[in-house]
Amino acid sequence: MSDHFVTHVTFTIRRTTPASPAQVFAAFADPRVKLQWQSSPDTLAVDDAEGYLEFDFRVGGHERFGFSMPNGPTFSYDAEYFDIVLDQRIVYRYTMHADGKPDSISLVTIEFVQTAAGTTLTYTEQGAFLDGIDDPALREEGTTDLLDNLVRYLSSYTPTSSS
Repeated sequence: MSDHFVTHVTFTIRRTTPASPAQVFAAFADPRVKLQWQSSPDTLAVDDAEGYLEFDFRVGGHERFGFSMPNGPTFSYDAEYFDIVLDQRIVYRYTMHADGKPDSISLVTIEFVQTAAGTTLTYTEQGAFLDGIDDPALREEGTTDLLDNLVRYLSSYTPTSSS
């Protein structure tokens, strides 16, 4: 039996925030803002002081960074943007490596839809997870946590109708 195999997974996460689509979109497009809501006390940055090796938010541009887990592997992340529609949609692919070994390749679509309550964000990830290095359920859990952080971040400065 081969130690090499692929697990294919698709998951979708929806979140609603009182922020406008422009504010939610900007939280993905601005590296300083993105670092604020993507930061996790469970990880250690392994890149420059800004947290990114590269952040080029445009079609064909890349986002690259690395992080490590305490007493665990070091991960590298490399994304390439394929489609960006201002305040409406972002489509990109990303690869992850764990201690230099490829562990997954994913295609992500993020949609921003104006609602009476603000914005509904729909995040869909289609992933190929390689050789059991990463657990797709943990990836979905981590992504859910990040999007919950985003909603908290946006809610902390977004005025509500009762303000």
